[in-house]
Amino acid sequence: MAVTLSAVETTGTAPSGPITASVPLDAAAYQRHALHADDRDWVEKNCYVDIWIEVLHAHGLDPMAVLPFTLAIDFEHDQWTFFKPPHVDLWQLYGVDVQELTVWRPLIDHAVTQLGAGKLISTEADAFFLPDTQGTDYKTQHTKTTIVLHKIDVAARRLGYFHNAGYYELGGDDFAGLFRLGLDPDPTFLPLYAEWIRVDRARALDGATLRARSRELLRRAMGLRPSTNPVAAFAARFGADIGQLQTEGLARYHVWAFATIRQLGAAFELAALYLRWLETDAPGPLAPAAEAFASISASAKTLILKAARAVNARRTVDFQPLLAPAAEAWQRGMDVLASALVLDNPKPRP
Repeated sequence: MAVTLSAVETTGTAPSGPITASVPLDAAAYQRHALHADDRDWVEKNCYVDIWIEVLHAHGLDPMAVLPFTLAIDFEHDQWTFFKPPHVDLWQLYGVDVQELTVWRPLIDHAVTQLGAGKLISTEADAFFLPDTQGTDYKTQHTKTTIVLHKIDVAARRLGYFHNAGYYELGGDDFAGLFRLGLDPDPTFLPLYAEWIRVDRARALDGATLRARSRELLRRAMGLRPSTNPVAAFAARFGADIGQLQTEGLARYHVWAFATIRQLGAAFELAALYLRWLETDAPGPLAPAAEAFASISASAKTLILKAARAVNARRTVDFQPLLAPAAEAWQRGMDVLASALVLDNPKPRP
């Protein structure tokens, strides 16, 4: 029976030692960024934002500056925007270039080539093989997530990678499973989406310049904000969703809550922290907006727990006392920002 092996296994071209892209890192000693501190409302935001916080941090770049995009999130009928840093913002702020990687051969071969050239690779991955997900997905269920490949040792079958709130290492069977080594050909398996990240032209701007450039991105993000209150729209949908989820159970609830409540809460916790960072020296005109957005995050944290209990117990609960103040806080925060930045009201999106 034919078996699909990677080129590094079949040609003997695998390097004899580890390949590290960019800065050297030790998973055991890695100190994650304060945005992932244990006392945050949402330690983990979403997989793509989380990896960028840590990739930038590991390279001596301040991830706070890239957060304006959080203000543009919207409720899209059955989910909140899965918010991500725009690639153009990463270039303008840090000189970090991101491009799609064409996966035309086994991913492990691309990893050897691109990491050997000093690039990182961001790729979709199966959390089943990621030991940092112990207690949730690791060895229990196959779940798509995103990681950044940073260090690879093919001979030793070891990988250093960014995922969620930190930097980790895996090896052995997890290495083989992640890269699909030794599997029979499967014509139904499609290559996972991947990007290469070029950091050789990265530069850390001084604080004043970085804040000034970030403020320009804030004005652009505010121009993309929803033209109507998305928290109010979410509140209108919420009761029907909870009613349906009570018939489907907690497993379905957790998937729904990630796409809705968690995205709402995490985005506005980041937005609040960002606005405070912009006015680090002293509270200024943006402080009331930061306070309003922090209250949305806190309400969402309470909501995700109360809704889980309601779904599990199949009991009717009035969530409007949490949702109505959050909708008011969104409007209040956006009005403060629009006034402080001298912005017109947003036009409806096409």
